[in-house]
Amino acid sequence: MSAGVIRPWWTVVLLVLVLGSAFSIIASTHASRGFYAQLQDLEARRWYLEEEFSRLLLEQSTLASHYRIESEAGETLGLVAPGHEQTRLVAQ
Repeated sequence: MSAGVIRPWWTVVLLVLVLGSAFSIIASTHASRGFYAQLQDLEARRWYLEEEFSRLLLEQSTLASHYRIESEAGETLGLVAPGHEQTRLVAQ
């Protein structure tokens, strides 16, 4: 057998290896695109949650303002702040 002749079974093995490599590249590319789409969805969700968190912080600061608490206590419960004549200082 001469050195320049490739045996037919080596050709089949090389063909199978090349096709296997091509299919693995296709599969990894497909998986990569799927992961990228999932990343985009997660980033959009994160953006939405950050926006909602900012709105909730603003709402919390509005609801917890001293003026609002005092006005709600006066309107809802009928409470009023004590005057100077009703306030006493206690020495320790």
